[in-house]
Amino acid sequence: MATNLALEDKLIDEARRIGKHKSKKEAVTAALKDYIRSRKRLEILDWIGKVEYYDDYDYKALRTRKPG
Repeated sequence: MATNLALEDKLIDEARRIGKHKSKKEAVTAALKDYIRSRKRLEILDWIGKVEYYDDYDYKALRTRKPG
């Protein structure tokens, strides 16, 4: 999909240099992937106060439990 964007050349050049990207497209793609990952991590904060947990929960004990 061809898309024309008016991006600041200084930003693109710096992103290419710092990220050692070969092309502008590679730099923009990496930036978008990083942005998406960051926003998805922030979604976890929406769970604060909504998930119950138990202080005495022992996940290691569940590993040794035999099925049945």
